[in-house]
Amino acid sequence: QVQLVESGGGLVQAGGSLRLACAASGSISRLGGMGWHRQAPGKQREWVGTVTDGGDTNYADSVKDRFTISRDNTKNTVYLQMNSLKPEDTAVYYCNAAISTYRRSYWTEYWGQGTQVTVSS
Repeated sequence: QVQLVESGGGLVQAGGSLRLACAASGSISRLGGMGWHRQAPGKQREWVGTVTDGGDTNYADSVKDRFTISRDNTKNTVYLQMNSLKPEDTAVYYCNAAISTYRRSYWTEYWGQGTQVTVSS
């Protein structure tokens, strides 16, 4: 019913930049907070940052001052601008969102399938 699709991942050299996008589609009534997580091989998934429906952002200490989250409510899309990338940023990046649908008026957490980000040194 609802789908989140990430895009923009790829290979980049250390110090470079990437912009990820995550578009929500389906029978969306309300789109609440959206965020990003990442998971490196053999490691637990970690929280990267979030943006509320009002535009307030929060970030993990590991990405503060390097990553920026924004959203475009007209496109149901959240973005992750990643600057000064480091090899340790290499991971699969997942977006998530709190969404209510016309069928289900309560908030439901949805996740995308992830997009690979690889930073070479």
